[in-house]
Amino acid sequence: MSPLNSADFTNDSIVHPDFFFISGFAGIPHTNYYYVFMGFVYALTVVGNTFVMFMIYTDHCLHSPKYIVVFNLALCDLGVSTALIPPLIDTFLFKSQLITFKACLTNMFFVFGFLNMQSFTLTFLSYDRCVAICFPLRYYEIVTNKSMLVITATLWIIAGLAILIAVIFMSRLSFCKSTVINSYFCDHGPTFRLACNDNTPNYVISHSHPVLIFWLPLLFITVTYICIGRALLKIAAASERLKAMQTCTSHLILVSVFYLPICITFAMGASIHQNARIINTSLGTVLPPMLNPIIYSLKTEEFRESIKKLYRRKNISVTVWNK
Repeated sequence: MSPLNSADFTNDSIVHPDFFFISGFAGIPHTNYYYVFMGFVYALTVVGNTFVMFMIYTDHCLHSPKYIVVFNLALCDLGVSTALIPPLIDTFLFKSQLITFKACLTNMFFVFGFLNMQSFTLTFLSYDRCVAICFPLRYYEIVTNKSMLVITATLWIIAGLAILIAVIFMSRLSFCKSTVINSYFCDHGPTFRLACNDNTPNYVISHSHPVLIFWLPLLFITVTYICIGRALLKIAAASERLKAMQTCTSHLILVSVFYLPICITFAMGASIHQNARIINTSLGTVLPPMLNPIIYSLKTEEFRESIKKLYRRKNISVTVWNK
């Protein structure tokens, strides 16, 4: 069966393919090992982020504005990994590289929706740190559980609408020639470029979306840390300054892990080989969700204390049971 519908293409008709073909890692040697590695990454991601959400949900000491955002980040990490890795393994390890048009748009919506929210959540965490250090006496007045929930819900709406608009415009395109997507999932750019009718709105979206979702949040994070740096310089005691800086280390590591691969890919532009771009973007997308819970577990004092309390409760329960 031809991947294209049998309807004749005219200027006024919209032709959607029955299937797209995900080319993915074609031409890259030893990819089976890479898929096994992806499965390992996904397993760690699920365990780590589920554990973070469990700890925040069960420990009332973590029911604070900051950890509402951390819970949301863990949820986004779990979502984007689930939208990417299981379909990737199914597509390439089991040689099922055909995907229906509707399934492709659905995959695109969830992958980019969760990625959008990851970026927004990291930005939101920088706001939390900025208020905590620049306005410590007013922190609990400005940053409340209610305000965090309202802002988080607003960001979810913005993130969803941003990709929903892209998906709607994608559904208005006709595909009457190639249906081979040069990516490892239904990526927006490689997909809309296959269209044979006017794709100007999609082109505009592909250039404006990174600005809204990545570059503006990264600029906001940079500005907040400039403000944090100026506030730290006003702290006379070196020990207090160091203590304040340490509250930012976990967030700075998360920001670096998430944004550096994106910056490298954009900086190299067209000069980067297609296979290198695919490997770089795939690793840059799936590794941060795996690393984020590890970073928070090791770098955040409140979270370490919560884990210790859980461990002590478990030991007490075991001792009582043995008696």
